[in-house]
Amino acid sequence: MSLPVPQNTPDLLRRLNKGLERLRVLIIDRHSGARNSLRILLLTLGITAIHNAAASAEVLRLVKAYDFDIVFADYVLEDGRDGQQLLEELRQKQLISLSTVYMLVTAERAYRNVVSVAELTPDDYLIKPFTAELLEARLIRALYRKQFFEQVFRHLDNGAFVDALAACEALLGKDEQLLPEVLRRKGAILNALGRHEEARAVYRQALEFTAAPWARMGLAAALRGLDDLAEAENIGSALIGEFPEYLAAYDFVASVCEEQGKLAKAQEMLQKAAAISPNNSLRQRLVGDVAVRNNDLDAAERAYGKVLERRRGSSLRAVDDYTNLTRVMLDRGHTEGARRVTQELRRDWRGDARGELAALVMDSLCAGQEGEPAKARQTLEKALALHETMQGDADPAGPAQKIAVDLAHACLAAGDEFRAQEILGRVAAEHHEDRDTIARIQSVFAKTGKEDVGQDLLARVGREIVELNNRGVLAARSGDDRASVQTLIEAAERVPNLQFLTDACKAIYALLDRSGWNEELAGRALRYLQLAQARDARSPKVVAARELYFKVARKYGIEAVSLGAPRGPAGL
Repeated sequence: MSLPVPQNTPDLLRRLNKGLERLRVLIIDRHSGARNSLRILLLTLGITAIHNAAASAEVLRLVKAYDFDIVFADYVLEDGRDGQQLLEELRQKQLISLSTVYMLVTAERAYRNVVSVAELTPDDYLIKPFTAELLEARLIRALYRKQFFEQVFRHLDNGAFVDALAACEALLGKDEQLLPEVLRRKGAILNALGRHEEARAVYRQALEFTAAPWARMGLAAALRGLDDLAEAENIGSALIGEFPEYLAAYDFVASVCEEQGKLAKAQEMLQKAAAISPNNSLRQRLVGDVAVRNNDLDAAERAYGKVLERRRGSSLRAVDDYTNLTRVMLDRGHTEGARRVTQELRRDWRGDARGELAALVMDSLCAGQEGEPAKARQTLEKALALHETMQGDADPAGPAQKIAVDLAHACLAAGDEFRAQEILGRVAAEHHEDRDTIARIQSVFAKTGKEDVGQDLLARVGREIVELNNRGVLAARSGDDRASVQTLIEAAERVPNLQFLTDACKAIYALLDRSGWNEELAGRALRYLQLAQARDARSPKVVAARELYFKVARKYGIEAVSLGAPRGPAGL
């Protein structure tokens, strides 16, 4: 039976299960006067638990210490950063819940520009100046919507997609005004679970009463999952034509083109989107990656430079941001620039083993290109020694594969082919499904004049993976569950790539489901799942393994570890 649709602020306020006086709020603004003005307005609404932050460092400290119901962020922050970038950071790092209301505050003259390129959409915008009445009305609507989806958000925050789907189903018929969003989230969850036929049906249902871009994009994603790449690309391209500022369509078309091997068009799509929204660092990195594969080093250098500039001082910064730019500069013969970026890397990542390893590797490559082989070799030995100590790193991601590939490049440049093959063989096996990583390995062999050696190595790795996979399939068909699990464990330990990690994980949980909980086996499966999620949290294989973990843990009353869900513009 449908509940009455709330029509006004008082009605919505009565429906909230948490009064305004119980809310915790964070105000982010570089100007103390603006913070005080908003604080006074909130006090008139009965909200007293109010925290203030003038800089991003303060924000990160506060969101780690408190659970906020509402965040108000001015669009213009310190050091040239903005509230949209901060939202990207907080969501990607999962520092705020999906149920947290995030409102962007902006001046009227900037509103159109802000909204046109908003990619991680805030819950609402407040245009200065505004009254307490307007603030209350907008806030109540946003809070009601968050409360309506509370159970869905809670499960998504934990990475439990099947439970989130059930929560979505329970909301159907509860509020006709929010039905489109229920369908949007339901379709996105089904796509994430790999249930693309069902997702296609949901989006087609949505398209019966709305022509919203999200519905057509969701349908395109479902078609892609069903391997109808041509039609998926057509829908995405049509969306770009009709809604040229709908940037998710550019990203989607680019990814579909890349999947079809149309790298030039993929780069073109990404660059068009980047021109509209130049501050999206994730897209700029993609531009750089595809441009490198297209041998468009000029475009790659510009894109990687923007990534480094945008993420400087952000918790989203990564060692790869520095090495990507350095590598392209070296390929273009810009050794002096590469040296400057490496110095910046060493300074910004002082005390971090990955940062020091990357700096040593880049120093070695720079020295080799400058005609100083002895210096290159000496630095390389330091890098190899540090790399060896990092192999037992407790971080699930371990030393980044790009650093490892660069280390192997330095080995080849120094004439140490044995160690280069050893490193690259391991990286190729662990990331054989990653097109960018395999392309980078091929590029390293090409740069050092050893293309045939590279082809032989990748072929050998491919044969090993096929052999291990066949052994796993035969073991699964044998009917001996424990022997099958042991075989898959051996494969995951020998080659911890996404496929073997998830296969072993699912086999262990299936055994536990049938035979009872075993703490040691369950711990091993959880470790495999965490490693797989670090490789690709959005992979349907990872999602399936995660859902099986939740199911089996629930069966035995075991408290599941929250693994989180990937955030971003995928509709979740």
